[in-house]
Amino acid sequence: MSLIAITGAGSGIGAATAAALQAAGHRVLGVDLRNAEIMADLSTPDGRSQAVAAIVERSAGVLDGLVLCAGLGPQFEPASTIAAVNYFGVVALLDGLLESLARGNAPSAVVVSSVASVHLLFDKNPLGAALEAGDEAQVAAILAGAGERAGQLAYAGSKNAVTVAVRRRVEAWAQRGVRINTVAPGAVETPLLQGVLNDARYGRATREFVAPIARRARPDEIASMILFLMGPQAGYIHGAQFVVDGGVDALARPTRF
Repeated sequence: MSLIAITGAGSGIGAATAAALQAAGHRVLGVDLRNAEIMADLSTPDGRSQAVAAIVERSAGVLDGLVLCAGLGPQFEPASTIAAVNYFGVVALLDGLLESLARGNAPSAVVVSSVASVHLLFDKNPLGAALEAGDEAQVAAILAGAGERAGQLAYAGSKNAVTVAVRRRVEAWAQRGVRINTVAPGAVETPLLQGVLNDARYGRATREFVAPIARRARPDEIASMILFLMGPQAGYIHGAQFVVDGGVDALARPTRF
C-alpha cells in the first residue's frame, strides 16, 4: 500500500484525488488550511517548512507519491499571496520532500498547474525571473504595480513558472528515481472556480467563455488523470504537462503545442 501526500486535500481537485487514490488502495496524507491530517498555510515560509516537517514526520521519511493541488485563483487578494501559494508553496514542498520520495516505491509527483500556464511564454512572464530567484518581495512589488490585472498576472504567471519549475527538475529527479509531471486543467467545478465566477472583475468573462466540450470539468475527471500519472502505466512519463480543458487550448492555439 503506497503512501501519498496531497496538498489542497480539503476540497475541489485535491479532495477528488484523495478519494480516487483511497479507492485504488493507497493511503493518503492530506494537507490543507483546515479539515486535514496536516494543517498548514503554504503562503508563508514558516507554513511551508512546517508542512514539509509534518509530512516527513508522519511518513517516517518515506513517501511513494506527492500531489500538489493547493492553489488560489486570480480573484484572491492580495495578489502576492496567489504567487506565494501557487509557486513558492509548490517548489518548497517539491524540494523539501524529494529525499522522502527517493526512498519510496516507484515514486511519482504530480503538480496541478493550469491551462493558463500556456497563455504566456516564460521569457515574457513578468514574474518569471523573480519567482525562480525566490524573491517574494520583488514578486510583490511587480504585482503592486500591475493595477487591476494583478490577480490574473499572479495566477497565470505563477502557473507558467511552476510548470517551468517542474520541467527544470527532470534530470535531477530522474537521477533519484522519481517521476514528476503536471496536469493543466481548464474550468473545473470547484470552490476556486466559484470564487472566480462571483468576482466582479473576472466572473463575466469566465461565464461567457465556453470550451468546445460545452461544460466545465468535474473534479473527478482531473483526479483520474492524476491517478493515471501516479501509477505504473505511466512509468515512462516524466516532465510532461497534460492539458485537461475540454479543448480550450486547442481552440485558442491550434498551431502552437
